[in-house]
Amino acid sequence: MKKREPISHIMTKTVVTANEKDDLKKVVEKLKAHTIRHIPIVKGKEVVGIISRTDINRLTFGALFEGQENADEAILEMLTISQVMTSRPKTVSSDTIIRDLAEIFVKEEFHALPVVDNGELKGIVTTTDVMKYLLEQYD
Repeated sequence: MKKREPISHIMTKTVVTANEKDDLKKVVEKLKAHTIRHIPIVKGKEVVGIISRTDINRLTFGALFEGQENADEAILEMLTISQVMTSRPKTVSSDTIIRDLAEIFVKEEFHALPVVDNGELKGIVTTTDVMKYLLEQYD
């Protein structure tokens, strides 16, 4: 196993983002359309927040009750991205070592972190990326 492998080798470099001025319905559409679980929220090139599929699920009833789509729509229209996102999320740089990232995920219970170099979003890295990397070490 490579002990000093940087996360730049496993991160997703083409990141789906949302602007803090977008509405929540747009975020939900992006989550579904791209089959992703986390979206960094940006203001220009700066990461100002992150929203997860879990954050959205906590707000909506659709997953729990049939026929509640209208209630979900109303909730998504009432709230703004700023009200739902995790503000000022922890970030990592692209030269962070995978082992150090795994330690952050375990200790702080994050499932995704934006990768930021010099104040600019460069990617996103998830627990799934780390697991895939570990599985490759066994091939």
